[in-house]
Amino acid sequence: MATSQAIAPSRAPSGSPTAGVHHVNVRHTTGFTVIGNHLAQHADLSLTAIGLAAHIQSLPTGARVGIKFLAARFPESEARIAAALRELEAAGYLHRSRVRAPDGRVVTRTTSYNQPHATTTAPAQAAPAAPRREPPPPIPVETRHRAAADLLAGLRRHAPQLTLSAQEISELAPAVTAWFDREVHPATVRHALTSDLPAPLRHPAGLVRNRLTAHLPPPLPDAPEPAVPLQDCDRCDRVFRAPEPGHCRDCREAEPQRAA
Repeated sequence: MATSQAIAPSRAPSGSPTAGVHHVNVRHTTGFTVIGNHLAQHADLSLTAIGLAAHIQSLPTGARVGIKFLAARFPESEARIAAALRELEAAGYLHRSRVRAPDGRVVTRTTSYNQPHATTTAPAQAAPAAPRREPPPPIPVETRHRAAADLLAGLRRHAPQLTLSAQEISELAPAVTAWFDREVHPATVRHALTSDLPAPLRHPAGLVRNRLTAHLPPPLPDAPEPAVPLQDCDRCDRVFRAPEPGHCRDCREAEPQRAA
């Protein structure tokens, strides 16, 4: 008697799609990484970038993800991997920062995000980045007198004893404008006028006039030329200075030998 065998149905069950992808899903219990559809189905990232992001997110902390190391691991070229890393940086899935190692070398630290531009706590050993100080926007020349008068009139909100008359505000406004001409932010001027006030204060207008004159800061020196930015070498991931991304000097010098 022939043994009965289970065979696949000759056609899909009624209602099932006849074309396109079909999924056979098995629940993972170990050794898996959760990847969001926002990455796996990203409309603007290349397949190389999506696959590279998935690979990096699957790695343990401390794993090497330099361009040269990845190019040795996968068939893609160093240039293609470098371009994919830049795609992921622009999309918010990666951030590469320069830190100084204990031996004094400047190295690249890569942070991978499973959500674009997610916030995370930096590792304890990472050197804190210096805060970038943006200069306050200058007050247009044509509105500086009005801004100076408004600042003087509003002093009493911060220090009631600095209530000035309309005549006093008109006389003192040019002295405040002189601070604005030297690119001092209104909040800085206000702090200089309202901090450490004597008690009692008998002549508020005289104190304001004296502080505006005696504490007037000097003009700012000419801004230095902007420094050449740091780049990551597309071949060896070394940090170097150049106006545009590319290869470091050692890799450029090695190119003729590689071509030969």
